[in-house]
Amino acid sequence: MIARTFVDSNILIYAHDLDAGEKRAIAVARLSELWDNRSGVVSPQVLQEFYVNVTRKITKPLARKVARAIVENYAVWCVETAASDIANAFRIEDESKIAFWDALICASASKAGAICLLSEDLRSGQIIAGIRVENPFAEQVRSLFLLRLLPLHRNLLCIPIPDHMQAHKVGCA
Repeated sequence: MIARTFVDSNILIYAHDLDAGEKRAIAVARLSELWDNRSGVVSPQVLQEFYVNVTRKITKPLARKVARAIVENYAVWCVETAASDIANAFRIEDESKIAFWDALICASASKAGAICLLSEDLRSGQIIAGIRVENPFAEQVRSLFLLRLLPLHRNLLCIPIPDHMQAHKVGCA
């Protein structure tokens, strides 16, 4: 069984933000690894936040058509949200003392069976609803990951898309 990793919207945003510098390189590499392992998970909430931010809030916004195609690509990772997940988010919000939207992310990650949540919005190393939060940009995590990144011979300007989705490849600089 593959260990699943839930990806928060900020990681997706950095991966497609041409001005994100080192954060972009790290986000692209992490997403590439998740594509290769087929272990990435997102929720509709993450895809919605991604779309709004990359089309309106980053320095060089993506065209809506491009952003929509990227959302379509990541939709294969999507776990659906139901009313019971919202109730679970209420419980997580109260128990973990985190914002509701973060609790809904955790509820979706839990539903998907994720063991890790990649996010810079929560405290790295924290366990919420049985899921370990990892900030890929935190110094100790970043140092270890960059060591693995050195031999990477991929074009870090483009998120690799699985072979079955190559016809829809988008998001490249």
